[in-house]
Amino acid sequence: MGAGVVKSGGGGGSRRRRRRRSGGSQPMSEINVTPFVDVMLVLLIIFMVAAPLLTVGVPVELPKTAAQALPSETEEPLTVTISADGAVLLQSTEISRDELVPRLRAIAAERSDDRVYLRADGAIPYEQVAQIMGALNAGGFSSIGLVTDIGGPALNGSGQ
Repeated sequence: MGAGVVKSGGGGGSRRRRRRRSGGSQPMSEINVTPFVDVMLVLLIIFMVAAPLLTVGVPVELPKTAAQALPSETEEPLTVTISADGAVLLQSTEISRDELVPRLRAIAAERSDDRVYLRADGAIPYEQVAQIMGALNAGGFSSIGLVTDIGGPALNGSGQ
């Protein structure tokens, strides 16, 4: 039981020889993976940054047509108005402030939409507007839209 050592016939080198590229006759059989991974990571980062930018809409000026607008609401929106003299109108019917909450609760029970539009004269103090808004909320309407007119002053100081 012995072990022997076999000596190769060259100058002490290994049997495995590396071929040098001499003339390019042999194609390279191994892919260098490191640059490939680097390129893929760079592309991944580029696409991760660019993907949210692709969802932004492009501003366009739509053409004007004679077609009628599609009906977007199934119910007529409920409107509460406070006139310049302080009178409260539900749609076009004047009601007292004491009757407002019970009437709103009755209307809210019949409606599926909880939106209401509040129109108030500009001369009405904010306190009265806030009281009516509280009554609307107590009546079951949580989505209150304040109706304004266009063409008012801008807050940028130019008055336009």
